[in-house]
Order: sequence, then C-alpha cells, then structure tokens
Amino acid sequence: MLAATRTVTIARPIDQVFAFFADATNSARWRGGVKEITAEGEPAVGTVYRQTISGPAGRGISADVEITEFLPNRTVVLHGIAGPLRPTVAYTFVPVGEATTEVTFSLSAQLSGLKKLLLSGPVQKTMTAEVSGLDRAKTLLETGAA
Repeated sequence: MLAATRTVTIARPIDQVFAFFADATNSARWRGGVKEITAEGEPAVGTVYRQTISGPAGRGISADVEITEFLPNRTVVLHGIAGPLRPTVAYTFVPVGEATTEVTFSLSAQLSGLKKLLLSGPVQKTMTAEVSGLDRAKTLLETGAA
C-alpha cells in the first residue's frame, strides 16, 4: 500500500479548522493537484465531490470522492469513487488549547498488478507532494485568507 501523511498545528480554533477541511471544495485552494472541484451537497456522510486532478502531461483526470466518515471536529474520511486510482483521504483534528488545532492529512492507495509495477513511484511522489500542501492550508487559515 502506498501512503503519505503530514501533521501541522494551526493557530485557529478547531471548529474553524474542521469547517475548512470538511468542505473539500476548499482543497483547490491549497492542494496543487486539484484543478477543479464541486460538491453535491453540504459536507456529510454520502456527500460526493466531483473533481478533476492534474494527470500526466497536465491532462485532467476525473477523481471523484465521497465522504464515508464525518465526525464533527474530529474526523473526515473520503474514498475515491472515480478515476484510475481510488485513494482514501483522511483528516483528523485534535484541539491544542482553546485556539490551536493539530491537523493530520493522510492519503493511502492500494495498487496491484501492472499498475503497481508501473505507477508506484510516480503515485508515491504525487501523494507526498499532496500532503505537503497542508502547509499552504495552514497559511490560508492563519492569515484569514480562508
């Protein structure tokens, strides 16, 4: 299994941080690989996000996800439902005092067969780059640009 994880501490209350990440349409503002994303409803279990991500040679790839776990101020988990890779995307939130929140962003994906042989390196590199975008989200939230 391929995986990448990053944790940052954001100087904002947990309810503000959770609301920002729970609405996956915000990911286009801080995840470099997201070209376009729209929501089919408010953030909750079952909400689908239709997204296009950057693929090889800048080509857009459909990579829709669905919220499968939603625990306010604690956890949001999404699973890929379209595209060549069906990752699990997870955010966990831990309060650190009254106005600071620790956020962990994790990506994982299972590859097998020819995909595993040919794509493991590039997919791992992309996943690592995606979780590093958490620093951009931190800046957006802390500067009030979110």
